[in-house]
Amino acid sequence: MSNSSDSLDERTTRFIAKLHEHPELQARFEGVMALVENADGDPLTADDAEQRVVEELQQLGREALQCWAQRKATGLEQEYDGRRDYQRKEKKGSTGKPDMVR
Repeated sequence: MSNSSDSLDERTTRFIAKLHEHPELQARFEGVMALVENADGDPLTADDAEQRVVEELQQLGREALQCWAQRKATGLEQEYDGRRDYQRKEKKGSTGKPDMVR
């Protein structure tokens, strides 16, 4: 989290840098802003606008969780790769003995 003493410019710069690390999230934020600004110029009703914002936010949530899960999996993988007492198990290539033909 940022300190309250950080300037708006510093927080904005950090936020933009983080968005560049996650282009899929940046696209969602841009989509929300486009709706807020009515960039398409669509004659939306309040209900239509609400529905579109809800859809964008749901997609943002899904993508944010996907990013989190990928980072978590990568972190755990690196943690286990660094441990000497952990040995990665490989899946068996064989499915067993072939059935006997009579």
